[in-house]
Amino acid sequence: MGTGNVVITGASSGIGEACALRLDQLGFRVFAGVRKQDDGDALKSKASERLTPILLDVTSVVSIARAARTVGDVPLAGLVNNAGIVVAGPLELVPIELWRKQFEVNVIGQVAVTQAFLPMLRSGHGRIVNMGSVAGRSALPYSGPYCSSKYALEGITDSLRMELQPWGISVSIVEPGAIKTPIWDKSLADANEALGGAPPQLLELYGTALARIKKGADLAGKSAIPAEEVVKAVEHALTAPKPKTRYVVGSDAKLRMRLNLLPDRTRDSLILKKLNSIRVE
Repeated sequence: MGTGNVVITGASSGIGEACALRLDQLGFRVFAGVRKQDDGDALKSKASERLTPILLDVTSVVSIARAARTVGDVPLAGLVNNAGIVVAGPLELVPIELWRKQFEVNVIGQVAVTQAFLPMLRSGHGRIVNMGSVAGRSALPYSGPYCSSKYALEGITDSLRMELQPWGISVSIVEPGAIKTPIWDKSLADANEALGGAPPQLLELYGTALARIKKGADLAGKSAIPAEEVVKAVEHALTAPKPKTRYVVGSDAKLRMRLNLLPDRTRDSLILKKLNSIRVE
């Protein structure tokens, strides 16, 4: 059973919600970050009285400061930096404002939240778990914004792990493959909307590839593993006597890790061959 206080960002749905509910079951007092009050109320209805939803937008310094005041000056056993979004598309076509949004949420937001709660983690000898992705160690075409944000989180995690070693604060990163969450449908819808404003001549250049990547993402979403598999990794990182520094979750993620052992161009050709084999109508 767990004890102590834990803060989780992005707990409205998917992995964050599943983590919040599981840690609540284990006995932690969970402060679950959500962006809307309705989401907080829905989460609260599924949990014990210990779970406390907090309004938290990781891109707003005001929201983060308010959330920290809500939690109060209490020792933290853990911080789970889970909030994240997916921006996808060819580098040439994704608007710069969406690149900025991708990094504000997935990178800068994680740093800002960590800075805000580190004093409480230090007093509670707590642990930090960053929600990365296999995409942070194995990039795919047409997902540059998302992959690069997760690569950045890998570097942040490695640096922070060494920086916090003097205080015994463990820092882990979870690297899932395809997981059954609403992020699949939302990311595809967002990609369609974002690329809709691209010049027709550029869209034509990427037309077949985009159709294949969207079909591939849809297939991956349908064969994805449950969020509970990621929850197991987060639970281990927060409670095990010797937490791992990295948790690769899912058979597809482990396969992509093995592909990284190949020379770059060999790996590229295999990925592109797989992508080009996807049939589109």
